[in-house]
Amino acid sequence: MANKARATISDVAKAAKAGKTSISRYLNGEKHLLSEAMLARIEKAIADLDYRPSLMARGLKHGRTRLIGLIIADITNPYSVHVLSGIEAACREKGFTPLVCNTNNEVNQELHYLDLLRSYQVEGIVVNAVGMREEGLNRLQQSALPMVLIDRKIPEFACDVVGLDNTQAATTATEHLVDQGFEALLFLSEPLGTVNTRRERLSAFRATLARYPGIMAENAEVPLADSAVIDNALRQFHTRHRGMRKAVISANGALTLQVARSLKRLGLHWGSDIGLLGFDELEWAELAGVGITTLKQPTWQIGFAAVEQVVRRIEGNHEPIREQVFSGELIVRGSTAR
Repeated sequence: MANKARATISDVAKAAKAGKTSISRYLNGEKHLLSEAMLARIEKAIADLDYRPSLMARGLKHGRTRLIGLIIADITNPYSVHVLSGIEAACREKGFTPLVCNTNNEVNQELHYLDLLRSYQVEGIVVNAVGMREEGLNRLQQSALPMVLIDRKIPEFACDVVGLDNTQAATTATEHLVDQGFEALLFLSEPLGTVNTRRERLSAFRATLARYPGIMAENAEVPLADSAVIDNALRQFHTRHRGMRKAVISANGALTLQVARSLKRLGLHWGSDIGLLGFDELEWAELAGVGITTLKQPTWQIGFAAVEQVVRRIEGNHEPIREQVFSGELIVRGSTAR
């Protein structure tokens, strides 16, 4: 059976025995210009025909699409999922619709979606650039659209950024481990590259422990998907500091999961054999063994603030480029207990 044709404004006008100008006035909120009888006929015609105006067409007629593009490097990352919730809430409040593009860390997809968003005439873009390749970042730089970056800055690109206060968060996490009596600490991250979040957290870790010369401070970079490398880094750290209270700081939630799996494979128990603290609050963190201490990011607020800022730019705000940072919250569990 063929689908029923979608009703048009001409169909509504014919059913209401009115001109298209009157229908347009009704749809554009100028009902005060119409008689009560005309209003009643138009409302009945719209209901009978199940007429739904094209918001895209109406927006383009007035030079607006009310669309905000959202580029996410990896939508499976819990951080991205929680940020997306805040973005969606802000878009709903501000009267915008988000177009979500998941690049899956693939450069071809990044370039495809950037071109696609421009073709849809989005009014602004919010970008979670962690994992984006150089070519994709360069294409972003060339865009003239209002843009806000979440979490990661792009080198030599002046753009609004919203994210965590990495220095404050890493300092809080490191000092907690010092207060808990740990004598050797390992900061574990994915390869630093130019990712400012990883570099800022590592820098704060080092700066904090510089005030405690008696504590051994180490760091290692490991590929997220290479379990053998992660196993080796943890095994060697544990062996080097045998007999000492030692702990690992994981730079993000995805890596924390891999570290937890590695410790299981190595037969090490967090909370007794080794301490474990991870950036990002994970739903399973309180259920894993004695619980894993986390540095919780206000992800919902970060997503909401990013949309607020891009909307300000869309509406013509020309204030200087700003970096808006939020404080993290330490959630202490058994993995770092004395």
